[in-house]
Parts: sequence; structure tokens; C-alpha cells
Amino acid sequence: MPPMTEAAARQALLRFVASRCCYGSRAAGELAIQRLRPQGTYRYRLETFSESRLSEWAFEPFTKAGVARPPGDAPLDPWDVEVGAPPLFQGQTRRCRVPRSALVRDCHRCHGRGRSQCGVCHGAGRTRCVTCKGSRRRLKQQKRCQLCSGTGRKRCNTCSGRGSKTCATCHGEKKLQHFKQLVITWKNNVFEFVSEHHLNFPGELLSKVSGENIFKDENVVVYPIVGFPEPEISLASQRAIAEHSAAFATSSRILRQRQTVELIPITEVHYQYSGKPYLYYVYGLENKVYVQDYPERCCCGCTIV
Repeated sequence: MPPMTEAAARQALLRFVASRCCYGSRAAGELAIQRLRPQGTYRYRLETFSESRLSEWAFEPFTKAGVARPPGDAPLDPWDVEVGAPPLFQGQTRRCRVPRSALVRDCHRCHGRGRSQCGVCHGAGRTRCVTCKGSRRRLKQQKRCQLCSGTGRKRCNTCSGRGSKTCATCHGEKKLQHFKQLVITWKNNVFEFVSEHHLNFPGELLSKVSGENIFKDENVVVYPIVGFPEPEISLASQRAIAEHSAAFATSSRILRQRQTVELIPITEVHYQYSGKPYLYYVYGLENKVYVQDYPERCCCGCTIV
């Protein structure tokens, strides 16, 4: 990878300072860079694209003529249902019916009547008058309530006085079609490891930047990396593949695996300002900056990562 230049290091710091409300830009423009110390660390990533299937019973109002599943015509096994997978390494959840699993039954909510008792009037068709509160007279005038004609009750607005309403479960169709619903989940499971860099630098920042891809292996099943110059990467590859195999091989299907190794550049920038030594880091292909102690700060409210 091309080495970091003084101009690029200064420009990266200027961008960083401009994004912080209490950092002054004068120091970034006038500092004297003494030394650029290139570093680097490796990031290993294993992606396992898996598919899991779960069947559950669902139902809907039965609106068209038909019959229940013929005797002996067993529904398909969930893994025998053909469903097109989404693009590789992109998670998604999809639901579909299992063929030959439909069963027609009377609605369990209304017992096949198509209507259910009104929950407001409890089947009476009338409710207490809201004006006189059932007293039949207006409390202040002591006159007969005109809204309910002195009866103390009025027609239920919810069921229009019928005492029942259309069943919310079968929508008045009286029957329900029960069927097995297949829930298919595609998930991209990621294992990530960053090798030790021995710098006074928060390692979690490296997961937010890009690196130079120096190794890529993609197949239905990948094998551990052997003989990598950094032994930690080989060990991480062995551990990741073993963990994913144990986690997903039994409960789901592994459709594809991909492992990559990236070299993340880190440049240690030593500089002086007003006769004092300072240090900051430029990391990632995006040239992000991490500052340990910036010489020109007007307050202490900014986060320095």
C-alpha cells in the first residue's frame, strides 16, 4: 500500500478538527510533522450465509368453494418446498404456504355462525343513555331525556341494535382455512477478528473502517487458512469455521461461506506544536483520525474518537 504523506496526514487531521466543535484549526495547519510511522493490522472475517425453516399453523377466512385436503395426501416436508433464495450474504425473512396443507373448519370464534355477540351491549342491542346516564331524566332540568325518549337506554351504535356483529375472525364467512405457513430465514452470520497491533489505539475503531483486501476465499464450505504470515489470523480462521459449523450445520443449512483478510493501514503521526511533542493516528482507507491529546481545545465537551 502507498505510504502516508505529510500532506495527506495534515489534511486528515484538518477534516477531523472541522468535525469537532471545540477543536481549533490553527494548530492543525501550523503543526510541524516530525515523523510518520506506518503500521498496519490484519482483520479476518468469516461470513456464513445460512437458511433456516420453521413451519407454523395459520388461518384465514375461507371465501372460495373447495374441500379439505384429500385423505392420504400428506403435506410436503418444509425442506421439500422450493423457494428461491435472495442474493448471497443478504439477510431476509419470507413466509409462504406449505402445499397440500390446507384444512377447512368452522370458525372457532363464532362456531360457524358468522357473527359474534357485541361486546358493547352484550347482545342486548341497547346501551345506557350517555345523556341521562340511565336515569331517564336530565339531572339539572328534571325533564324527560329526549335522546332516549325517557327510557334510559338507546340503540347500540356498535352493532346497530342487532346485538351481534360480523365475526372479526372469519369476516362473516363462517369457515376458516387452516394451513401450514413456512417461515424461511436467510441470515449472514459474521465472525470478525482483528490481530493485535501493540499501539495505544482503541481496537474497536478498526471495525468501522475499510482495509485493503489481500485474501478472499468463497465456496459452499471454506477451509481454515494455513501458513498465514500472522499466526493469529490462521488460528482465528480455524476457530471461526469450527464455531460456525457447530452453530449452523445442525439447525439450518449453510448455503455459502466467504472468508477475507484485510490489511488496515495505521499511521502514527509524531508532530510538534509550540515546542511540545504530540501524537495522532490516521487509520483505515478512509483516513480516519484518532487524537490522544490535541493542543488547541477550547472546552472539554468533545469526544476524541
